[in-house]
Amino acid sequence: MTPAARLAAAASILDSIAQGRQPAEVVVKAWGQQNRYAGSKDRKAIADRVYKVLRARGRLSWIMGGREDGRALVIGSLATLDGLSLEEIEALHTGEGYGPGPLSKHERGRLAIKDSELPGWVEAGLPEFVVEDLKSTFGEGWAAEAHALMAPRAPIDLRINGAVATVEDVEAELRAAGLSPEPMPWSPWGLRLTSEPPPNIQALEGFKAGRFEVQDEGSQVVTWLADARPEMTVVDYCAGGGGKTLALAQAMQGKGRLVACDVIQKRLDNIRPRLARAGVEAELGLLGQNGGGAEALNGEADLVFVDAPCSGSGTLRRHPEEAWRLKPDEVERLHVLQVRIMGQAAKLVKMGGRLVYVTCSLLTRENEASLDAFEAANPGFRPVPVTPPWAEGPQARVRLSPGSTGTDGFFFAAYERGE
Repeated sequence: MTPAARLAAAASILDSIAQGRQPAEVVVKAWGQQNRYAGSKDRKAIADRVYKVLRARGRLSWIMGGREDGRALVIGSLATLDGLSLEEIEALHTGEGYGPGPLSKHERGRLAIKDSELPGWVEAGLPEFVVEDLKSTFGEGWAAEAHALMAPRAPIDLRINGAVATVEDVEAELRAAGLSPEPMPWSPWGLRLTSEPPPNIQALEGFKAGRFEVQDEGSQVVTWLADARPEMTVVDYCAGGGGKTLALAQAMQGKGRLVACDVIQKRLDNIRPRLARAGVEAELGLLGQNGGGAEALNGEADLVFVDAPCSGSGTLRRHPEEAWRLKPDEVERLHVLQVRIMGQAAKLVKMGGRLVYVTCSLLTRENEASLDAFEAANPGFRPVPVTPPWAEGPQARVRLSPGSTGTDGFFFAAYERGE
């Protein structure tokens, strides 16, 4: 493919991402499968362009006069991110072959405008309401947090299955496969790989044999903070894909009762092969849309782990396309849902048992506000301070963020049920 044809392909992919709800990686992969003529170098160049644009979308749209279509964003990226001159950009927009058509008068005009001082939210590449929330949370450090959240490509983190392997054995195995794993700073069961070049983890024998799973270090840390132990009855109330279910099983050392619940049967079905691969067991329970289906566990659980549905704003470095799908009304809907789910999950906790709340969000409305509402409605649950591995003392509410801990963004809190 010519450089111009690659630009046209990137613009088309960006339009497809904007028009749907699928993750960018899914759309990029589907394009490659549907266009077999594109070689590996073409696909890499196109994907790199797509992700560069997604991470800088706010700035590029601003420069292009508010336009958000793929063509405009790609044109803006050539000037702003690549530093090409107007003449160089025009040479890539001749309309010949499979390349994009010539620049319009408006496009040339936008490229001729010199950069003025951009609003903070535009420079950060995040919606304005998200930036205002980051400012209230991180104060003067908000810009560094925003940069860490949007600028880098996140590493690939692995959690070692301690039931069948040691960290040292897996590290040696990965190095023998030509990779360069490094220990994680916080998780004792974690190894980290760089995202470039992207390794095919699922093709590795150690993955197939259940010796390790892909799991962000932040996700490993919040599961560890939950303090699941052998012989407990543990309920993963919003199990989703099952990553934290597996980590809870590891903490329980295969002893006790582990129940993974979700409202979608397909998610539970997808957990089964992961459990088998890891060599652990868990009961699977389908919940109704209003939380019914777990009544038999009322007052029985030593630990109920609520990985609540959320905006995913803490994982934007992995899914930058989601930044511009965030809307205040959706965050408010999730807040209401989170409070309701916590109230339902609380019924399962026995006296003296623990209820844990986790999101992969950095937004106050999904974290502090949801917990404030839960505490007001459930005075029988008292906060249980925990000590994260980087802290000198216990904290009632723990926040992980890319800028502060180098992990995806997570929020954690624990409660004990009293009289």
